[in-house]
Amino acid sequence: MFEDNVQERQSLAEERLTEFVSGTKGKTDPTSRWIYEMSGFLLKVFQTERELESGTWDSLSLGEMREKNRQLYAGVLPGAYETSFVNPAVACAAFGKEKGQLIAALSYELLGTIGRVFEGKPAFALAPAETFLETACAVKGDVAALPYASLRDIFYWFVSDTSDDYIEDRTADMLVPGHAPFAGWIRSADFSDLRFLYRTGEYITDSQERLAQAMNALDEETIVKMASAFTEGYRRGFELGRKDLSKKRTVSIRYEAGFERLVAEEMRQFKAMGLETTIYRSAVSLINRRMDARTGFFGARPNRQMEYDHRYDDAVVLDAALVERKLGALEHAYELYRDEALVFGGPAVMDTFGEEPFAPVVSPAAAVRTAAQQKLDRKYSAEAGEITNRYIPGEQRSFTIIAWPTPGIGPEFDAILADTVRLNTLDNALYGRIQQKITDALSGAAYALVKGRGANTTDLKISLYPVADLKTQSSFENCLADVNIPVGEVFTTPVLKGTDGVLNVSRVYLDGLRYDDLTVTFEDGMVSGYACGNFPTAEEGKAYFRENVLFGNPTLPMGEFAIGTNTEAYAFGRRYRIDGKLPILIAEKTGPHFALGDTCYSHEEDNHTYNPDGREIIARENDFSRKRKDDPQKAYFNCHTDITIPYEEIGEITAVRPDGTRVCIIRDGRFVLPGTEELNAPLDAKEA
Repeated sequence: MFEDNVQERQSLAEERLTEFVSGTKGKTDPTSRWIYEMSGFLLKVFQTERELESGTWDSLSLGEMREKNRQLYAGVLPGAYETSFVNPAVACAAFGKEKGQLIAALSYELLGTIGRVFEGKPAFALAPAETFLETACAVKGDVAALPYASLRDIFYWFVSDTSDDYIEDRTADMLVPGHAPFAGWIRSADFSDLRFLYRTGEYITDSQERLAQAMNALDEETIVKMASAFTEGYRRGFELGRKDLSKKRTVSIRYEAGFERLVAEEMRQFKAMGLETTIYRSAVSLINRRMDARTGFFGARPNRQMEYDHRYDDAVVLDAALVERKLGALEHAYELYRDEALVFGGPAVMDTFGEEPFAPVVSPAAAVRTAAQQKLDRKYSAEAGEITNRYIPGEQRSFTIIAWPTPGIGPEFDAILADTVRLNTLDNALYGRIQQKITDALSGAAYALVKGRGANTTDLKISLYPVADLKTQSSFENCLADVNIPVGEVFTTPVLKGTDGVLNVSRVYLDGLRYDDLTVTFEDGMVSGYACGNFPTAEEGKAYFRENVLFGNPTLPMGEFAIGTNTEAYAFGRRYRIDGKLPILIAEKTGPHFALGDTCYSHEEDNHTYNPDGREIIARENDFSRKRKDDPQKAYFNCHTDITIPYEEIGEITAVRPDGTRVCIIRDGRFVLPGTEELNAPLDAKEA
């Protein structure tokens, strides 16, 4: 069994790894170099495990912990990665494309052993190590001698056979307080001693240390204010959704290392609401990973290019049988924790910003999914969503998300942090009143016109959901600072038929990637053409967009049309020249935006949702999500990418009513709808 005889098996594994290091040291053939590299790494991980178990780790100085942390990740940091077999380019050059991708995927899988030994979950560190040993023994000194099918079988059955254990463990980490150790560590941590950062096994840099020091330097009133914006947003999400928070007992906090003092206060405030906190590590195995997204608790990224190269590692094993195995494992896990799932309130997410926008190199050696595998992935996502919704009903759960800067934002970090606190605690009532004017104007409209100005060629007609009773219904959500912080947008699900035209923006950052002169064309709400000017040739620009926005789909619908109203956030980004570093959570509030992919109500279309004035929001589905009950695999795309146009590039946003009457909301980059003029003050101040 997975956790049987772990100590004995690990002892045997370490003996074999030691033999491999001795037998391959100094050899220059690719197989020997790979075995030497991975064996040495795993021995270092198991040595760390013994230091943790004996208490030796806790007696180390900060400097010693820092050095050991760097050494654990040394082999994949920029510079070293370029010669490591974790790099698909290196592995494919040595072993050929098919075998190389598999060797690289297995090698990347081994990195997850670091976090597992720090969590005190030795079986989860041992399983991939044993898979490496089985592979190394099977190749008999030369990867070329082993047929690809035999090599793949070893890795495939590791993934398949351990899916039950990995998925159950992750489900328990999310639902069961104390199953993962992180919340307990935070409750007992001395935040003035930065060694606490190194107790998790995550990669830690100067940025995380500086962030922890910045949190320590804040006065208690500020920490309480920051935490309250977060926890109160969570509570209001239940209140506005007319959901009963008193029936919930747990909440999961997701955050980046360095914010622990703030998280501790959030945990205290959630406790006062009757909620225990769970914290789980962002997935480290391809069994649970979703591309290169980080969901949970995480540290610094040791190498963004590496993560990008490995985002489709599941392509080396993904087939229909594996999808069914994982779906069965997920349902079994939820059945085991049925009671805990029912009282789980949902996630509370702390997003971060500050990293330099990333310009990835598309490696031809990296694994990619076939069209059939993309379909299988959509099937898994759709059915996994259904399973989750059965055990944690959408109409009974909520969430909240907020964003904070990290020191990577630059030398003005302290000032930017202070201004972000101000942004995240803006007056809800003020924005609610102003946004009510906009929702009233748009809810009675048949369509909206959006036009650019100057060099911006945007020219869109967006069909809007018809509202039968304006007294009780609305087609737009008046979004305040509850589930989505900071305050500042109104949004809807467009009617696809009749939504046509061109979307253009001079520069935009999507998921940390830059797009210059981005143009997207729509016909009946679907992407019919696209181009961006990042590259020397048009085809390279199209391939970049297709890979990172369409995610391999031939087209996507416009899933959202919104008007961001947080002109304070817009001025904030311009003032510090950090527009490109703002997370989408803030960036989407700084102008009109359009999402490609699923709607904002994805998987929650049947939940009744209300505006603060009590009117029900009825524009919750489109032609795709309407298929959710009959053909769920065709209902969702499992992506949602917001493209924001800055105010200065907007010539006009006008609501057109069924009788042809026009109501202008924005003209020449300024709000002109009566009752919204106050939003122009930050824009005018920026230009003064």
